[in-house]
Parts: sequence; structure tokens; C-alpha cells
Amino acid sequence: MFGGFRMFRRGMLRPWVLSMLAKGPKNGAEIMDEIEKATWAGWRPSPGSVYPLLDGMAQDGLIRKRDDGRYEITDKGKAESQWSFGMPFRTGPRGIDEMLAEMGGYLSYLEDLSKTDRSKLATYETQLRELSVRLSKLVSQ
Repeated sequence: MFGGFRMFRRGMLRPWVLSMLAKGPKNGAEIMDEIEKATWAGWRPSPGSVYPLLDGMAQDGLIRKRDDGRYEITDKGKAESQWSFGMPFRTGPRGIDEMLAEMGGYLSYLEDLSKTDRSKLATYETQLRELSVRLSKLVSQ
């Protein structure tokens, strides 16, 4: 797959998510699953892309997070979803704030998995513990 197509996918993630949420509430893991299924396993956006995007869209008032952890579209989001142009392309985090937001996205994905299918995390317990220790050392120095 060539780089231009990857850039296209990233740029289309926001309107694609709005389109999905217009059909009904979903959490981040469900959004990633639906995109993977829609692309015949050709693309699965990373949690580091999806969850910061969801957080930003919620801050912009386009969606809201429900008590059950799923996101739903707002009237403002419905209005934006009618706009046919995609958002600017991004190539990845540009600073520590964006890196932490991306890491938070991955953490949110793992939290969703722990609620919906904890068995997917079982084989990664050792790695998760090691990462937890490393992160704890960062903040305790």
C-alpha cells in the first residue's frame, strides 16, 4: 500500500467516525472494529489515533461520551458530518502533549478491551506490568 493512501485514511478518520456515530453510539474499540471490517481488514486505525480524536471531537462539542463509555453524535456533529470535505492530514504526534494524548488513546483502548473481552489482554499481562513500572519510575524521579 502506498503512502498517499495511508494519508488519505488518516484524513478521513474524523468524518468517518462522525458518519458511524450518526448511525448509533459506539466506543473506540467498536469504531476500530467497524473500520477494519469495512476495509476488509485492509486498515485498522490505531488506538493512538482513535481515542485522541474522540477526545478532541468531544471537546469540540461534535460528540459526547455517555456513562456507558460509548460516544454519541451531537447536533453540532451532525451538522459537520453534512460537510463533504475531509480534515487536514496529520502524520503523527508533534510534541510531548500529543505523544501523551496518543498513549492515552492506547490506554483507553486497553480499558475498553478489559470491559468487553478481557481474554484479549491475558497474554500481555507481563508486558503491561513492565510498562506500568517504567511509567511509575518516570513520575517518581
